[in-house]
Amino acid sequence: MINISERATQHFLKLIQQQGIDGLGIRLRAVKAGTPAADCQLEFCEPADLAGDEWTVECRGFPLYVEAASVVFLDAAEIDYDTSPTGGQLTIRAPRIKGEVPGEDASLVERVRYVIETEINPRVASHGGRVSLDEITADGVVLLRFGGGCHGCGMADVTLKHGVEKTLRERVPEITAVRDATDHSSGENPYFAAQDGGQSALA
Repeated sequence: MINISERATQHFLKLIQQQGIDGLGIRLRAVKAGTPAADCQLEFCEPADLAGDEWTVECRGFPLYVEAASVVFLDAAEIDYDTSPTGGQLTIRAPRIKGEVPGEDASLVERVRYVIETEINPRVASHGGRVSLDEITADGVVLLRFGGGCHGCGMADVTLKHGVEKTLRERVPEITAVRDATDHSSGENPYFAAQDGGQSALA
């Protein structure tokens, strides 16, 4: 259930009326849901723009459409419009948008992915990089792929050994090793160029 305050309803209604388009509504979706970078996105939406599986909230004077994939992350969200002498600010509070910490019964894959998304990727994002889980072997070896600025980066081995592996093994004790499965020779925009064009040794 999404709660929309009367002030937010009036704000949306005013914006829609300014557009002068019959049947116009508002579409809400979660961007990068389940991660620390999660955010909400609002946009005008005509009936012809709908995918057909949206969740519809009938507001006074207009419909609010919630993207189907975003419903679980936006449940219990509150939309309000704060006014001040200098203007107004739309606020959306969605307590579930960044996901939940995996419980004790969560799988090894779920726990590793959670650490990657909540701790590791926010750090490497400053270098335009991203880390993704490729595989976890039966004996607890985690294989990762580096993307963006980390793909082909001459410091990827340092990032892996002193940052990524350290963090993962501290948070998930079952892990026995962390290895890089990336073909760094194909990196197109590394943050640091590898010496002599070579690939970083991560054995």
